[in-house]
Amino acid sequence: MRDILNNITSTTDLKKLNYKDKRKLAEEIREYIIDIVSKNGGHLASNLGVVELTIALHSVFDTPKDKLIWDVGHQTYVHKILTGRKDKMGSLRKLDGLSGFPKTVESEYDCFNTGHSSTSISVALGMARARDILNENNKVIAVIGDGALTGGMAEEALNDAGASKSNIIVVLNDNEMSISKNVGGISLLLGRMRTRKAYTKANEKVKVKMSHIPKVGNKIIKFTSKIKNSIKQIFIPKMYFEDIGYTYLGPVDGNNIEAVETILKQSKNCKGPVLVHVVTKKGKGYKPAEKNPSKFHGTSPFNKQTGEVLKKKSKDYSRAFGEKLLELAKKDNRIVAITAAMADGTGLTDFKKKYPKRFFDVGIAEQHAVGMAAGMAKSGLIPVVPIYSSFYQRAYDQVVHDVCMQNLHVIMCADRAGIVGNDGETHQGLLDMASFSVVPNITIMAPKDFEELNQMMDFAVNYSAPIFIRYPRGGEGSVKFKTHEKLSLGKSEVIKEGTDITIIAIGKMVEKAVQVANYLSELDVDAEVINARFLKPFDNENILESIEKTRNVITIEDGVLRSGLATTVNELIAKNELTDVHIKNFGYDDIFVKQGGVSELEKINGLDVQSIVETWVELWGRCLKFG
Repeated sequence: MRDILNNITSTTDLKKLNYKDKRKLAEEIREYIIDIVSKNGGHLASNLGVVELTIALHSVFDTPKDKLIWDVGHQTYVHKILTGRKDKMGSLRKLDGLSGFPKTVESEYDCFNTGHSSTSISVALGMARARDILNENNKVIAVIGDGALTGGMAEEALNDAGASKSNIIVVLNDNEMSISKNVGGISLLLGRMRTRKAYTKANEKVKVKMSHIPKVGNKIIKFTSKIKNSIKQIFIPKMYFEDIGYTYLGPVDGNNIEAVETILKQSKNCKGPVLVHVVTKKGKGYKPAEKNPSKFHGTSPFNKQTGEVLKKKSKDYSRAFGEKLLELAKKDNRIVAITAAMADGTGLTDFKKKYPKRFFDVGIAEQHAVGMAAGMAKSGLIPVVPIYSSFYQRAYDQVVHDVCMQNLHVIMCADRAGIVGNDGETHQGLLDMASFSVVPNITIMAPKDFEELNQMMDFAVNYSAPIFIRYPRGGEGSVKFKTHEKLSLGKSEVIKEGTDITIIAIGKMVEKAVQVANYLSELDVDAEVINARFLKPFDNENILESIEKTRNVITIEDGVLRSGLATTVNELIAKNELTDVHIKNFGYDDIFVKQGGVSELEKINGLDVQSIVETWVELWGRCLKFG
């Protein structure tokens, strides 16, 4: 029974509870979140870790008047439960349901949309300065994880806020994790700061005992304090946050509601920027998640009794990439792998074990990852940098300025390219082809299946210029390609010859092109299917020849239409002044595609096989009925 949780309909109800009831509420919320995520999938470990912290934040602050900005936002399930969305949690991450991230359209308690790391302090400082200009009276709180502090944007914001004298509260949720184990100097700094808690506790015990010594006790305390301060500097470095302008409070046990509330109340009374350091345990309260927080960072539905996923994961593109990279690295010791805190997610786990000296995890720092790769390439190495497509956006300047401008041999791999589904707008990988296609010197490829990915990796290692390979989340589709033409720079592949219509597709959408062609054959329409393989350089000669033959064209891509495959083909037709060509482009008009299952979103956007065929038939006067 969830006796207390059932009676919580708003933060007003929460504020009426005593600490005993809040602790019971925390247990009930954990149980509820495990139930929901075991059925829907989602971010489990991060949410279990912030239950007490979230309860304390909404108990101490007057939300939504006080602005609470969550960095990344995947840890806001507790926040949603406490702010009137408890009964809608069953729709979490589903089509037209609750988002797995903060969404301003959902609730006034979600004051800013988030989804990518390291942004909350910048946003909070902006809101604090706006508040001051508008003469308003409210608190502004940014909640950011220790992993997110490795992001350059967070450091820039910390620097600005520290010198601003603005009343802003930064809550540092320190769980020693981002997705994988945290790395880097900031992680080491926080590790040393955590020792301060044990040090201070022991120090206080000694003071109490010394004070009971008659006559000399207090003198000894004063004398030893001078020695203590000198020793303290050896073990505990001068506080970084205080040095850059913050009042530093903590560290405190972030899974102790009373302790967190006490320190948050102190923060409300401080002037200027405040940093509250709370230490939480990722996955707390659920043993499988505590033991393996990386596995339960983002999970598919699982058996909550055992922690085992319900559907065993088959081979996917990330794994196929990782296996091929290992094979290549064995043959060429110049190959190095770089990850931005995503070793597991991008298939680099085995590479990390096999070649630890050639593996570099830079933390959540995509700009640095690509910039460092440029330096390595300039020095004769072959860096391979797999990053999720939506996160490659963050390194755009480095791709342009550091890699492509100097024409350096960096292999950039966009994992989770195209529609990814349930994580929604912030994570859909629809922009990569469009944004990088305009950059000089870069070669852009997308494989139709695992074997073609292997070919592209072989090609990339032996091609001394910037390479960009995009591939989707998940595995191969139902179409099994029996043949694979040898890969040559800028050359497409004819999957099926035809005379009536040319269907041009790239990447995972080649499978759809084959399926569309099969449907059209039932209407006596003979379709030619072309696997573009390269978006840049594009196979103008052979594709133009096909278009001139059929004068009917369909393009299909898993990306935004503008500046992608559609634009490339349309410009080819216009440049060659072809007339009487019927063309229809299938892709996404907007990169802000809402959450939902991949097949659901493709259907909504007219990218399922039936919609493509029906649209073509409707446009060009043929009659087709589906049973």
